Formats: sequence, C-alpha cells, structure tokens
Amino acid sequence: MKKSVVLPSDFNGLRVHFVGIKGTGMVALVEILKARGAVITGSDVSERFYTDEILDKLGISAMPFGEQNVTSEINLVVYSSAYSPDKNPDLAQAVKLNIPMMLYSEALGAISSTAFSAGICGVHGKTTTTGITGTLLRELDLSSQVLAGSIISSFGNSCTMTKLIDERKNFFVAETCEYQRHFMAFDPKMIILTSVESDHQDYYPTFADIQNAFVDYICKLPENGTLIYCADDKGAVETAEIARSKRADIKYIPYGEKAGGDYRISFGKIEGGRQYFTLSGIGEFCLCVPGTHNVRNSAAAIALCIELLKEDSKNPCDYYEALARGLEKFSGGKRRSEIIARKNNSFGDEIVFLDDYGHHPTAIRTTLKGYRDFYRNHMIIVDFMSHTYTRTQALLEEFASSFEYADVVIFNKIYGSAREDASAANVTGKTLYDRALEYAKTYGNIVIYAEEFDEASKVGLEILSKKCDSRFGDGYLFVTMGAGDNWKVGKKIIDSI
Repeated sequence: MKKSVVLPSDFNGLRVHFVGIKGTGMVALVEILKARGAVITGSDVSERFYTDEILDKLGISAMPFGEQNVTSEINLVVYSSAYSPDKNPDLAQAVKLNIPMMLYSEALGAISSTAFSAGICGVHGKTTTTGITGTLLRELDLSSQVLAGSIISSFGNSCTMTKLIDERKNFFVAETCEYQRHFMAFDPKMIILTSVESDHQDYYPTFADIQNAFVDYICKLPENGTLIYCADDKGAVETAEIARSKRADIKYIPYGEKAGGDYRISFGKIEGGRQYFTLSGIGEFCLCVPGTHNVRNSAAAIALCIELLKEDSKNPCDYYEALARGLEKFSGGKRRSEIIARKNNSFGDEIVFLDDYGHHPTAIRTTLKGYRDFYRNHMIIVDFMSHTYTRTQALLEEFASSFEYADVVIFNKIYGSAREDASAANVTGKTLYDRALEYAKTYGNIVIYAEEFDEASKVGLEILSKKCDSRFGDGYLFVTMGAGDNWKVGKKIIDSI
C-alpha cells in the first residue's frame, strides 16, 4: 500500500526530482516549488517542448531517464501519470531507496493544503479562467500564487504567477482537472465551475458519471465554502443544484447573462480589438481577447478575486480600477486563441495565424463564433485535428456540426491517446470529414480532408496564396485547432510564405 506523503510548511532546501518534468502541469509545479525555495532536478525525453523555455529560465536541464538521477539526497519524487515504477528507471530507483513519491495531482493537492486554496474546474475554460485570475491578482495587494495548465502571456510567459507579500496569509489558485477524478486530491476553500458536459468517455462513459465527479469535488468544500458557477451553462447549473441538495451550507454565487446578483453579464460593443461588458453589481470592463465565453471566464475570475479580497478583510469596492486594469492586460495563453504570426501574401492580404486548444464540440463552436464576431471581415480557415478516438466516436455528430462559423475546414487524422487501442477504433478523421460534409451543405462552407500535415499545409497554402475574396476586406484568419500537434500545419505554412 502506498504511504501518504505530507509536504513540509517550509520548502527551503527541499530536494525534489520530477519525472516527466516537461509536462505543462509538471513545469508549473516546478515553478511553484522553486519560488518557495525547493531545489529541483528532473528527467524527461530528449524532444524539445515549449516548456523547455521555462526550464531554461529556471536554470534546470531535463536529464535522460535513468536510475542515476535519483540518489539518497532526494527528499521527494513527483511524477507524471504517464510513467510508472515498473517501467521507468527513475521511479524504480526511488522505490528501491524508499524515497517518498507523489503523482502530480497528489503533489498539487498537498500544496493546496498549505494555503487558502481555490480550485478552478470545468470541461471548458479552466485554463483561461485561471490565467485571467492570476492576471487580476497581480494588480491586487494579496499574497498569492496561481498555477495554470498552460503558459500565460501576462504571467511573463510562465505557467505560474507568484506575488508573495505576507507568507502568513497566502492564497493559492490552481487549475484542477476532472480526468480520472484528479481534482479530488485538491483541498479547496473556494471553487469556480465553468461548465459540465460529457467528456473523457474512456473514463466517464455517461454524463452522469462525469457530473457525479464534479458534485463530489464541490462537496469537498469546507463548511460555508464558496462555489462560483456559470449560470449560462446548463450542466454547471444542474451540478450546482445537486450539490446544493447535499450541501446547503455552501455559498453559491452564479455568474453569466442568466445570473442574478452582482455578476450578471451585459454584453457591450466589440471595437478596436476589444470587447466591452458590464457586471451589474461591479461596473464596466474591457477584454482584449475574442469570444463571449471569455467574457464569462472573466466574470468568474473577477468574482473569485472579490471573494478573496473579502476573505482578507478588504473592501472590494476599493479595487474596481485595479480589477479593470488587470483584465485589460490579459492577452491569452499558449494554445488559447494564441496569435502565432501575421503575414501578407503576394496580393498584400493580411493573414493572421492563430493556434487554439479547442478539442470539444462546444468549445469549437463557441470559439469560432467568437472569432467571427471579433475578426468580422476575415475569411476563417480552420485546420482541425480531433483528439482521441473515444471522444470523436461518442460526439461524432456534435463535432461534425460545430464548424458553422468557419468558411473552410481542413480535417486531419485523429490524434490518438496512449490510453487507446487505435486499431480497435471504428471512427477515423475521414469519418468525421464525411459527416461534416453533410452539415456543410447547410452552412455553405467548404470542408476538405487532408490526413497528413504535409498535405494539409499544401491545401492551406494554396488557399492563402490567392487574392482574398472581396467579401473579406481584412484578409484571412488561419486557425489550427485541437489538442493534437497540428499546430505544425500552421508553422509549415508560415515558413513557406
């Protein structure tokens, strides 16, 4: 039986070895522990990832896997769920030397127990909401650390934000993941719930399965804890109501167009690369990233920051200008509507290249609708790579019908998961393309199947090399979308222009 590990309150000098250190969540945890004084080493594959940039800044080099990485001087080993002691030499050596080991999710939970912690969860929007929260907290006089599941531009191209003012009163905010109930290791005093939908069908076969996980997470809140939930998301509302029937003591705070109270959203104009909105009890705000879904994410982050201010016995009314200033500084995260490049073709038409992690039908539709509103006079071309065979099969119709707001969609092969047996799948990227063809007849858009990236980049380059249609006076918007590695399609095109 695996023994439990309790982290010390003082991290100074604690020697921690990370197995799979290049993972986004792992490198974020590295940042948190290093900021608290821990001495970090780590191992991973040799392939270079975008997280290597963060490790470089921290002065940490990922070593090849090997038993020599783990010595008796190591106090703790943190490892990614992708690795196990029976196959990984670092972990096998840790077992041999009887060194305490923790999964990433367990380590995150242990850290959350050392502070007043808030967990941000939901099928969609948790990374962006966490990024916005951290950007706002940078403007407030609260001692805080924030951990997001991606690099956030306004964090200084980091996955974390640290603002330590008084170590006696430290707030910790983290993105918490529902997959395999990983968030159950977290110790929240407050929770943001952005959305609840069917997802991760390999682990949650039915909607009730995933909803029950969120209910159980909410019920981890202490007596009189706080749940901030999206009133515009049916699943989130239903989940909050189930939780309320079990835990009437929890403080339930809704946000969104359908919300009552301070966080009811009124959408305003979109102008000059900004969208304006008002929260009924707070005031007007301005956001510089596209999408009504990101306005909702902003409302959630503002609500959480106001609750944290109250927890610290501060008057939120004194912080409106700081919150508004902070929100305007948010510019997105890695693979979250990230602007990769701006180019011009030979006709002088501008091409804006975006990369987005959207990999669920609702996120795809909502994000593309946001692009249509924000980039009104652009021709929108999407290269899409579906992630996991189980998700694609379970939500085939939803995926096929989610590209209404794109003018052209290029479908790639499916990006499978190591958890799946691809040979047993009865759905492919071509299957998704065939279904999308039927919806294209209604939407009036063009869909193309290009299984491999070389083919997809040639198709994209051919379209972008032509004079843009007169209906699209501002040029092209080329979006690589999905949780796979089809961002390479955009890079190939950028390198060719």
